[in-house]
Amino acid sequence: QVQLVESGGGLVQAGGSLRLSCAASGLAFSSFAMGWFRQAPGKEREFVAAIPRSADNTYYADSMKGRCTISRDDAKNTVSLQMNSLEPEDTARYYCAARSRPGYSDAWQWYAYWGQGTQVTISS
Repeated sequence: QVQLVESGGGLVQAGGSLRLSCAASGLAFSSFAMGWFRQAPGKEREFVAAIPRSADNTYYADSMKGRCTISRDDAKNTVSLQMNSLEPEDTARYYCAARSRPGYSDAWQWYAYWGQGTQVTISS
C-alpha cells in the first residue's frame, strides 16, 4: 500500500519560511518523479514544484521561482520543499504526489499517488 505523508505545515507571518517534508512508503521511491501541489479553498489544485527521479533538474511554478527549493533523498524515501519569503497568497493545503514516470509534470492528472496534505497559512 502506497503512503505519502506530508508534514511541516503551519501558521507563519508573511516573509517567513517553512520546510515541508513528505515521507513515502510502499513504492520504489527512486523510480518515481515527485511533485508538490497546493489547493486553496474555492480554487483549483495548482502545481508548485517537481523533481524527476534522476534529480538532475528541478521545476517550479512561476509564482514560486526564487522562493522555494524542492529536493529528494532516495535513501530516506523523502521529498522536501523549502519555502521562503512566504506571502498570504501562498496560503493553501500542500500536497505531495508521486508520478510513475521518470520525468516531471506540472499537471496533477499525471500523478498516481497523493498524500493527505499539510495546511500552510500565511498571515499578513
